[in-house]
Amino acid sequence: METVYFLGVDIAKKTFDASLTIDAKAFDASHCENNAKSVETFFRDLKIKFGLSYGQLIVCMEHTGIYCLPLLNFLVKNRIKVCVESALQIKRSQGLVRGKNDKVDAQRIATYAYKNREHLVFWKPQRLIIQKIKALLVTRDRLVAAKTMLSVPIQECEEFLEKSIHKSMAKSCSRSVKALSDEIKRIEKSMEDLVENDDSIRKQAHQAKSVVGIGQITALNMIVSTGEFVRINKPKRFACYSGIAPFEHSSGSSVRGKTRVSKMANMSIKKLLTMGARSAIVHDPELRTYAERKMAEGKHYFNVINAVRNKLITRVFACVNGNREYQKRSSIGLA
Repeated sequence: METVYFLGVDIAKKTFDASLTIDAKAFDASHCENNAKSVETFFRDLKIKFGLSYGQLIVCMEHTGIYCLPLLNFLVKNRIKVCVESALQIKRSQGLVRGKNDKVDAQRIATYAYKNREHLVFWKPQRLIIQKIKALLVTRDRLVAAKTMLSVPIQECEEFLEKSIHKSMAKSCSRSVKALSDEIKRIEKSMEDLVENDDSIRKQAHQAKSVVGIGQITALNMIVSTGEFVRINKPKRFACYSGIAPFEHSSGSSVRGKTRVSKMANMSIKKLLTMGARSAIVHDPELRTYAERKMAEGKHYFNVINAVRNKLITRVFACVNGNREYQKRSSIGLA
């Protein structure tokens, strides 16, 4: 049987450290600059030093955003298997550990990959259009946050400041707020153009938006984060990813905590689903009746919101997986 080599990589902004594990034995591979040319040289030297082929190699790294790109681009180009794990997932798998530096972290990542070799999920690059939409969504979020930081405080202090002072403040910020608003509209138009030029994304976005409470931005965020409903293809998994899946908190007879959601989540998606749930309660008679009934039963408001968020997710996945638009029930009443 051909030997499999597990390469653990700890990536920083300018450099990365790597450690190779062969049959549970760790070898310090190298310290390398984090750029395309250095990555290519590193793997060429690795092949010569250990006499391996790219087909024998499995690379594991922590998710560090754009810092991963030079390495990921090389691995995809050369068809090298790679798994990208969250830092917390790797850390918790190792139990109690002491000390930390880049070389030690690389060894721990390689060991993690070796120990979990039967359950590794290999990373695949998203389509270019998904990458473009994701970049536009991130930029839009930042612009919206900047606009809010400028406009909301001015609105809030209007009744507390002398009129001339408030007018001066508003005038100072008005051009910046307008420029941000115009840029947000431009980005949204760019996303619309991308969506209209791709049949698959256009169809999924249309199906998701057929659910009351799901708008264009929420639909696109769901498409991007689920890998076009392939990487995450079940509503419960997405609810967990979004931080709205309730988990029991109990142990033996002494610990009886309330069922609660986890804070390990995509908070942007969670925020969008919260706004969607509030909108759905107002505009969807079925969900409004459901929310009113639960509130009358004594359920906490945020528990009701969370239940509606889960129903929105279930509806979207049912529509996309069933390749159809959402059909409203003829009679109102939910369990």
